[in-house]
Formats: sequence, C-alpha cells, structure tokens
Amino acid sequence: MHYVGRPLGRQAAQKSEVVVISKLPRWVEYGAFILAFVAGLINAIGLLGFKHQSISHLSGIATSLGTSLIDAPFLDSFNLAMILLSFLFGAAISGSFLRSGSLRLGRNYSFLLVIEALLLILSVFFLTSDSMGGHYLASAACGLQNALVTRFSGAVVRTTHVTGIFTDLGLMLGARLRGEKFDVRKAFLFILIVSGFISGGTLGAVLFPIMYFNALFIPAGICLLLALAYAIYTSKVGRI
Repeated sequence: MHYVGRPLGRQAAQKSEVVVISKLPRWVEYGAFILAFVAGLINAIGLLGFKHQSISHLSGIATSLGTSLIDAPFLDSFNLAMILLSFLFGAAISGSFLRSGSLRLGRNYSFLLVIEALLLILSVFFLTSDSMGGHYLASAACGLQNALVTRFSGAVVRTTHVTGIFTDLGLMLGARLRGEKFDVRKAFLFILIVSGFISGGTLGAVLFPIMYFNALFIPAGICLLLALAYAIYTSKVGRI
C-alpha cells in the first residue's frame, strides 16, 4: 500500500541519486554526445533520402500520420504508422534487457549497441532498394538507442531528439532565477547532446550526396566501436 505525504523517503532517494551520479565517470557525457551524434546523422540521412521522413524522433511522423488519414493514400498512412511502431519495438528491445531506464554501470549496454548496429546495417540493404523496410529498421534502431539511458541525475534524457533537452534547460534556468542551485554538470550534458545532434546532422548532409544510404554504415560502425569500448571498460573495472 502507498501513502501520500512522505517527503522524507523521496528526499532520501533524490539525495542518493545525486551521490551516485557524482561518482559516474566523465565518459558518460561523451558517450551521450556520441549517441546524439549518431541519431543526428541517421535523421539527416532519412530526411535527405527516401520519402524525406525523419527517423530519430516521432512528433513530425505522428502529425504526418494524422494529416495523411484525410487526404493521402492508405499505403502512406500505413508506412507512417509502421515507423511509429518500429520505434516502439526498438524501445521494447531495450526494455526487455534493462530493468529500468536509469543509467547503471555494469549493465550489458554493449549487446544492445551491437543490435542497434545490426539494425542499421540491415536498413541499408532495404533503403538502397527503395523499400520502406529500411526506414522501419532505422526507426527501430533509434527507439532502441533512445531507451538505453532515459534518466541521468534526476532528469529525463533522450539522445535521439532535443525537444525535451531544451525544455529541461529552460526549467533549470527558470529555477536558477528563482534562487535554486544550477546543476552545471547536468547542463553540460544537455549542451553536449544538442551539439552532438546538430553535428551529426551536418555530417549527414555532407555524406549523403556522396554515399547515399551507405552513409548509415558510419553510425553503425560507431555503435560497434562504442560497444567494444564499453565492454573493455567494464571488463577492466570488474578486475579492479
């Protein structure tokens, strides 16, 4: 049974979380930057390529689905719905391996990063054939990545879109104007994510005219390198 009006428990939990976050290594922020970079790169390739649809975030897709129900062919609406469901499926893959979205060292993130890479590699073969199946696979990869780490220092963190990041930054600035302490490390994390997403989009715009959908091999390769680096790190930490 749950009781209302017991702030002490919540305060203790928040304090404990802050302590844990303060002990996390700095590579956490840089890992978030790289994942946001990957998402920005994937999204740019999707926007510039087949059907000119975003991949890494769903607000535009959901809006397009709503409007397509009025004046678009059924197949267009079906494809948009499948993109949404594919993102959900990717997040479900992460959820099946992770008990919660909070960042915890020692979890097997490497395995999920390898799955993401495989989804991206498979998407290339479909996209180069003008098949929407590639878009579904890329969307699933982004859903999987977005669910990898959804909480950091008490804030919801997404690495495949930046709307929530700007919202949290605005809330933090407003709280600071009210006299509350400004969490510099959290703000630095958010700025890194935004910078990574924009940088990835820029590289995607450069690579797509040269490599077409083969450019997705690059974020896939980055995911594999991240998986290897994390596996090596956790192996060394385990021996300490």
